[in-house]
Amino acid sequence: MRTIEIYDTTLRDGSQGEGVNFSLEDKLAITRRLDEAGIDFIEGGYPLSNPKDAQYFARVADLKLRHSKVCAFGMTRRRGMTAADDPGMRALLDANTSVVTIVGKTSAFHVSEVLGVSREENLAMIADTIAHLAQAGREVFYDAEHFFDGWKLDADYARQTIVAAAQSGATRIVLCDTNGGTLPEEVAEMTAAARAALDAAGNPAKLSIHCHNDCDLAVANSLAAITAGAAQVQGTINGLGERCGNADLISVVANLSLKLSGFTVLRGTGTAHLTELSRFVYETANMSYRPGQPFVGASAFAHKGGMHVHAVSKAAESYEHIAPEAVGNSRRILVSELSGRSNIAALVTRPDVKNDRALLDRVLAEVCRLENEGWQFEAAGASFDLLVDRLAGTFRALFTRDSYNVDVESRGEGDIRTLATVKLHVEGDAPGGVRHEVAEGDGPVNALDAALRKALEPVYPALSRMHLLDYKVRVINAQEGTAAKVRVSIESTDGEAVWGTVGVSENVIEASWLALADSFHHFLSMHEKDMLPHA
Repeated sequence: MRTIEIYDTTLRDGSQGEGVNFSLEDKLAITRRLDEAGIDFIEGGYPLSNPKDAQYFARVADLKLRHSKVCAFGMTRRRGMTAADDPGMRALLDANTSVVTIVGKTSAFHVSEVLGVSREENLAMIADTIAHLAQAGREVFYDAEHFFDGWKLDADYARQTIVAAAQSGATRIVLCDTNGGTLPEEVAEMTAAARAALDAAGNPAKLSIHCHNDCDLAVANSLAAITAGAAQVQGTINGLGERCGNADLISVVANLSLKLSGFTVLRGTGTAHLTELSRFVYETANMSYRPGQPFVGASAFAHKGGMHVHAVSKAAESYEHIAPEAVGNSRRILVSELSGRSNIAALVTRPDVKNDRALLDRVLAEVCRLENEGWQFEAAGASFDLLVDRLAGTFRALFTRDSYNVDVESRGEGDIRTLATVKLHVEGDAPGGVRHEVAEGDGPVNALDAALRKALEPVYPALSRMHLLDYKVRVINAQEGTAAKVRVSIESTDGEAVWGTVGVSENVIEASWLALADSFHHFLSMHEKDMLPHA
């Protein structure tokens, strides 16, 4: 078994992605999670670049990490200056990390056109920097920036740069596909050539691979380098990073552990927490999940086509390349107009419905009809459950709408008053009895929610535990202009469960009411046994 080191640069390279910004506490929290996952190396940032990174290295020293080594990142010494006199070197040493990663120019083009020094001076900058840090007791990794482009341009000079780094004390030579434009076969060929160059120089430094995703090949390129001899892979959680991002370590680790034979990663801690790790980083970065993200996305093991669901119900491996539990994910069965009876049966938990073929067919027909009108149940499982109950004749309406009214009054710039009035019949009230309540809110939906609660909480006090998490509106038939239908999706929670509901109408307030009412009905059906007797 070959042990592959996992080097995470989410906190530095990942933070360069558009819309990504980590606070100091975010960086420390992610560091703890990466350590728990068994990551070997965590690149914390460049201590001279900003005060936050400098504070990170001061604070991270107090974390009791079990697995990971934290790395400080920096550049080769400045031209015309000794490494000992360079403030960047002092900052790296002051960070007090056991490992320092240094990036240097490996492409002859970048040496002359970007750095603006001679080839000889660049080699000296690489050698002096690494030797200075190594003599100070640091383990040094050398990031060979633009390695693959540089090798294509001038292989001999690229070879000289990595040999100079290795001979000066670097223990890892990191081959960087900085522009993300190299193909997997090229990566494999040049990785093997780099290994041969180091061997010919008599140096045992290990090779590492660092790929960007500009051709959507970062994971494939990383795996190609590993099969060609690289012993370490660098990347970020969820592929965060500049431009199109970096290699997604979630996919790299899952492939090495579950798809390729002969490799061990994460110090043997396993892959069962990859989904949790992925989502933790998304949440910390205040970013939305990628539903279609391989292995850990919400759609990675979601099945919608009726034929697929029918097959998966018999043998999961028929349409799943691994068990979702292997990466901490779960299987999802979706319902839509593409569904068959198998989808409906898989989603229904009640035995009396699951075994009623005629009822399942009625449910499927109704789903198809509603989806043709713009409804969508993929993220509205609660509305789907209520649809089944209504068609089965088992739906119990603990309240019914008599009417509602929403008034929006503008009293000047920024001063808007929204008032909602609801009239409801509540189960157990005297015949003809109507509960009439009025409430203000920040907007129509908030006001309707408040009025509904005023009417229902005296009877069902458990409703105080329920609140809305998210509200989304989407225009369905935009070509109709202002007369277009809209679909409203609402996500709600009671602090434990989370559920989704949906409503569709030409009127956005009516669509909102339908989704909101379904959310209340679903909560009441879940907690019926907790309700106080009607007073």
